[in-house]
Amino acid sequence: MNYKMLCSDLDGTLLATKSDVSATAIAEIRRIKDRMKVVLVSARMPKAMYYIQRDLGILNEPIICYNGAYILHGGKTLSSTLIPMHLVNSINDLAKAFEIALGLYYKHEWYVPGDSERVQKEIKYTKSAPVFQGTRAVLNDFEKRDIGAHKIMLMGTKEGTDGIFPELQKTVGTAVHLYRSNDTLIEIAPKSISKLSAIGSILAEDDSFSDVIAFGDNYNDLEMLQKVGCGVAVENARPEVKAVADHVTLANTEDGVAHFIKKNLFI
Repeated sequence: MNYKMLCSDLDGTLLATKSDVSATAIAEIRRIKDRMKVVLVSARMPKAMYYIQRDLGILNEPIICYNGAYILHGGKTLSSTLIPMHLVNSINDLAKAFEIALGLYYKHEWYVPGDSERVQKEIKYTKSAPVFQGTRAVLNDFEKRDIGAHKIMLMGTKEGTDGIFPELQKTVGTAVHLYRSNDTLIEIAPKSISKLSAIGSILAEDDSFSDVIAFGDNYNDLEMLQKVGCGVAVENARPEVKAVADHVTLANTEDGVAHFIKKNLFI
């Protein structure tokens, strides 16, 4: 198997733990990185990805953040797509009705209304820190700056997220992507982008999706794994993701991505 670009999701896929890439994965990526582009593709914010890029030795490559809403190459912005403020405000109104907190992301900025166990987990896992500020104040600031959000994270109880998800589908589902990260988290991204569209935007002129191998585990990886030349799901992936993948490798905790690379790429 020889491809021109390898794209990998992070959480639940490339990362063997909640926050770090393993020595095995580092060795395998470093083995192949001079023969193909290696691009990280995640829902994370940039500073929660840079340290992984550094460990892998691929700081010279583009990075796809916020499920494709923000693409960077070095210090240069290649693409930026925002959720407009009228939708952000509508989502906030609905969240308040279900007593769900909003995490708001813009470029390198992350805002949460207060501390919680969920926020502390996010800090620990992503090695990033938020600004603690009331949601209304953040939204007012966004409006003054004439910006929007690259990503919205809804953080609540299982009951709250179960309740709000169908309401979000009805009210804003045609305008944004809605992803259930787990029982208590919902990620919201601009409708016009995806991990796949982001990959397409950084392909060389003479390359196509058939030149790409990609790894993933969750709903936001479905389209990417379906449309690239080779889609690989880790064993711990959602059943729907494994169903569309060309291959299924070991679980992320067993270094599934590194295992597949070692067995199949440039051997």
